[in-house]
Amino acid sequence: MSPSSTRLRLDWVAPVLLPAINLTVALLLSAIVVLLIGESPGRALRTLASGAFGDAESIGYTLYYASNFVFTGLAVAVAFHCGLFNIGAEGQAYIGGLGVALFCLGAGSWPTVLVVPVAIVVAAVGGAAWAFVPAWLQAHRGSHVVITTIMFNFIASSLMTYLLVNVLIKPGQQSPETREFAPSTWLPQLHDVVRALGWEIGRSPLNLAFVFSLLAGALVWFYLWHTRWGYELRAFGLNATAAVYGGIPPAATVIAAMAISGALAGLMSLNEVMGVQHRLLLNMPGGAGFVGIAVALMGRNHPLGIVVAAILFGALYQGGSELSFDMPKLTRDMVVVIQGLIILVCGALEHALQAPIEALFRAARAE
Repeated sequence: MSPSSTRLRLDWVAPVLLPAINLTVALLLSAIVVLLIGESPGRALRTLASGAFGDAESIGYTLYYASNFVFTGLAVAVAFHCGLFNIGAEGQAYIGGLGVALFCLGAGSWPTVLVVPVAIVVAAVGGAAWAFVPAWLQAHRGSHVVITTIMFNFIASSLMTYLLVNVLIKPGQQSPETREFAPSTWLPQLHDVVRALGWEIGRSPLNLAFVFSLLAGALVWFYLWHTRWGYELRAFGLNATAAVYGGIPPAATVIAAMAISGALAGLMSLNEVMGVQHRLLLNMPGGAGFVGIAVALMGRNHPLGIVVAAILFGALYQGGSELSFDMPKLTRDMVVVIQGLIILVCGALEHALQAPIEALFRAARAE
């Protein structure tokens, strides 16, 4: 068998088999942690699965969390395909949410059919604008995008704290949040939408932002693999020197990739600001920008893999809440440890088993 044909037959190992094995290893390590604190791993796994997928309401909460992670995972993946590591999805979502909140506060009398498309544009523009400065500094001044996007997270957080404490806070209260938006600016809940179609599902925070996240994934897939601009972006990420030699403009490509990445992160705010809270809260992203890094790594930076990984992390968030409630020894901190093990094995150590697995398959075929 020729090396090229063997390589083709092993192409499924990295995107399919390797994540499954890594997830299994992470769950086995988590089982050891559960055993060490005196609980049953089998019961913990059943409780986790039941809390995440046991009924329609649980599934709704899982998909609600997954909506945030799809947006931020796509944001990280687009930048990664261009050879960039966008750590600033948290701050970009913050600024996108600020723009959405300001729009909703001033659009109380607008009909929902007009509010939603305008809010989508505002969220995307806000996130893209916050990513533009690090992109420009990377493209024209050589400032590394990892450092600048991390710093812009702190700037966005400080700016939001100042605005919510001193400017946008609802009069007569101490909680740093805006007043509630008018109902016409709320994103429709999916249980209300499907009820209008004659179906009944459990009540949950799941809203149209989940549908928008899936549409965003489809658009990212089409852009990256079926347009000239997506080809240029991926070519630049694979080999910047060859891409420049082939006529691809480096500065424009970097800025475009970061702007798209920031826009996707900004869209995450629709789920929280318009879909659930109906106001702007402090720490609105809730760490979803950083979880998006693990989601993108586990999803192999492909939109389909990102959706699957986002649902997994949504299940960990929702099932983890049920786990800490039903099994008191497994506190919320222990659930975070389990999540961390999955991120560590499936993200940071994702290639540790790739070489031995491929060697095993080659040896089996040789025999």
